[in-house]
Amino acid sequence: MKTTGAIDTAKRQLVYEVISGGTGLILALFMWGHMMFVGSILIGTFGFDWLALQLEIYFIAQPTVVVIFSLFLVHAALAARKIPAQLEERRKMIRLGRDLKSQAHEESLLWIWQVRTGMIVLVLGSFHLVLLGIDVLTPLFGERVGIESVTSLARVQAGLWLPYAVLLICVEFHASIGLYRLAVKWGVFSSLGRKTLRRIESFILWLFLGLGAVILLVLAGVIPPPLAFLATGGAA
Repeated sequence: MKTTGAIDTAKRQLVYEVISGGTGLILALFMWGHMMFVGSILIGTFGFDWLALQLEIYFIAQPTVVVIFSLFLVHAALAARKIPAQLEERRKMIRLGRDLKSQAHEESLLWIWQVRTGMIVLVLGSFHLVLLGIDVLTPLFGERVGIESVTSLARVQAGLWLPYAVLLICVEFHASIGLYRLAVKWGVFSSLGRKTLRRIESFILWLFLGLGAVILLVLAGVIPPPLAFLATGGAA
């Protein structure tokens, strides 16, 4: 009976790992697509509003928000199993992180930072998804239902640039580390070796961090849209 129970538990944990990894992969891919969408602001407000309007016309934005929010909740619930629940356990994790720094145990440090950034993403990501859902599904913000450059720029410039900057850093670290650990766990591209996978992970991390930083600076009004000359109509 104990053996059967252990097998059932192992099977259940395997299912949890598959769902957690699968939802994490989908969310990471969505994150990059989302950055490409928001990155349309680099062309100016014309590019941003044009793309947002296409998502509304073809009814892509609304179901996407619902699906992604659902996947986010599922991933968070399953990933939360690995987050220390008790204060003493969290203290132990902090102490472990300090000890590992002196021992240069890279793999364990990556896991610890994935947990830390994941807790921040859970809070700030939920806030962002709720805000985005309200924007897409209701006329509460702006003059119409849906995303608009005017309201998006106003929110960021009113102070949301700070939590978004923290969210950007944490999301990119969490996603890149998660994809690396997912590849190692399931043996994807195992022929490349861990060092090569780490280099790929680092390249992806800094690429999207840099791109995200530029996009956020444009949204915050710090710099003008660098690709505004590509706009063929409307105001940049």
